Amino acid sequence: MWCEAVRLRERGELRARRFEAVARARRAASLALSNRKEFATPHHGAVNSVQVDLTEGRYLLSGASDGSAAIFDVQNATEYEAGFIAKHRSILLVDKQHENGHKFAVSMAIWYPVDTGLFVTASFDQYVKVWDTNSAQVVMDFKMPGKVYSAAMSPIATTHMLIATGSADVQVRLCDIASGAFTHTLSGHRDGIMSLEWSASSEWILMSGGCDGAIRFWDIRRAGCFCVLDQSRSQLGRRPPFLESTVEKSYSVQQRKGKSNKKPQTLHKSQIPGQGQIQQRLHPGLSTSQNRATAHYGAVTGLRTTTDGMYLLSSGSDSRLRLWDIDSGRNTLVNFEAMRLQTSKPLQLAVTEDPSLVFVPCMASIKAYNLWSGMTFQTLRGHYELVNCCYYSAQEQELFTGSNDRQILVWSPSTPDFTEMEDDDRRQKDFVADEDNWSD
Repeated sequence: MWCEAVRLRERGELRARRFEAVARARRAASLALSNRKEFATPHHGAVNSVQVDLTEGRYLLSGASDGSAAIFDVQNATEYEAGFIAKHRSILLVDKQHENGHKFAVSMAIWYPVDTGLFVTASFDQYVKVWDTNSAQVVMDFKMPGKVYSAAMSPIATTHMLIATGSADVQVRLCDIASGAFTHTLSGHRDGIMSLEWSASSEWILMSGGCDGAIRFWDIRRAGCFCVLDQSRSQLGRRPPFLESTVEKSYSVQQRKGKSNKKPQTLHKSQIPGQGQIQQRLHPGLSTSQNRATAHYGAVTGLRTTTDGMYLLSSGSDSRLRLWDIDSGRNTLVNFEAMRLQTSKPLQLAVTEDPSLVFVPCMASIKAYNLWSGMTFQTLRGHYELVNCCYYSAQEQELFTGSNDRQILVWSPSTPDFTEMEDDDRRQKDFVADEDNWSD
């Protein structure tokens, strides 16, 4: 297949963008445990978070349960073993021994989206800290009312520098790096908040998943959430009732024909979909039924949007993975195959750039699912204990995973099989050389 795609591209029958998409999909589908790259982690506890910076795609940031955070250079190895195994050691480490280090587990470590000079760590010691990478010192910190489970920054924000934080408290708090203070809080969840995700298409839209099983959409410029995802609302959906104008029109037609002498039934405002939706959008709150809708039968442990910003993936303690249409807020009903997920801590999901595959930490393995069919495409095994996080680097086209075994593993695509192409060319040349002048 790969050889055929290369030849089609050589003949100009395959467009450059299409060829690139085919090559990326092939490399993502051929991920395997790398035998040429190895990370020597300084962590003495479970690795809870991994992320490659969004600017250069060069530095890997990790956070662990021993209260430490480390940075690795993905592109340049520290040393080589046996001549060809690239060993990467941490180039920066902040742990409990540091004067400003966290006292308890680091639940999340994220890069500042537009510069590798800053990174953010969130911990169970109820602090969110902003670090200067060059000096390894804390620039500012924010005290939370409970254990901090999640922290997120918008990758496309140009007008704000907000850190969204989710903790054991029921409120989402927004911390402003520019002012060093809280801007405001978002109230609506009835239990702690385990996962947060910013929209990939709007810098003002934030999504939160709570221990109450709800996924809420927030516009941070307004008070109150504007959407709560409901697992019972699918894209197939139920046929909406008639509008008031339609009811009146149909009645007037029936009255002229003499088929009915009854008065038209007046609909309450809340029963008219058009007016109800307009009223709901103008009002910061939601109706009682919508406000209590749930996306999972348990805590929402992970959220991840696709790169195009059209779909949202969510994982829950009910061991379910769901795909949501962000525009309509409906469940797409993709039936992902059976999986076992952790229930006690947040999970970090990863999606390929296409997006065609989603990587989910399933106990001691990582399962790659087809995003549209829900079929298990591949199961990656290499960790000895529970896997907590995974991150797919679009630049390196590699998958990084962290586990309770304190290891960070790299899953790299197999190199294109050029030898197969060369063998095909050699066979064709041999065939031409064997032809006689008198052959038909």
